[in-house]
Amino acid sequence: MSILGNILWFIFGGFLSGLSWLVSGTLWCLTIVGIPYGIQCFKFASMSFMPFGKDIEYGGGVPSLFANIIWIIFFGIPMALENFLLGCLWCITIVGIPFGLQFFKIAKLSLAPFGAKIV
Repeated sequence: MSILGNILWFIFGGFLSGLSWLVSGTLWCLTIVGIPYGIQCFKFASMSFMPFGKDIEYGGGVPSLFANIIWIIFFGIPMALENFLLGCLWCITIVGIPFGLQFFKIAKLSLAPFGAKIV
């Protein structure tokens, strides 16, 4: 089921979500200071392209908190809004609810990517 879900996800919105992570990662990597943020973006781009069958665990501590605050200011809010709105659109139909839930999962990740890991 997760293979079929990932294929449909990629076609019906996952490409846009993953592309957002790739663009963000590329912009962060333009500066030396932003490279850790860019690497984190590239790590979550792969999850955003194919999220079915994957889960996210949060943790981290104080260094992750400071990195997440900087992240939210520059990229977190627009990416979270994008994924939240796409999730709401998918949840309008009963068939789209699994896709909407995946968008909500990525919206939460968009607000706090540091200290999170893919399981």
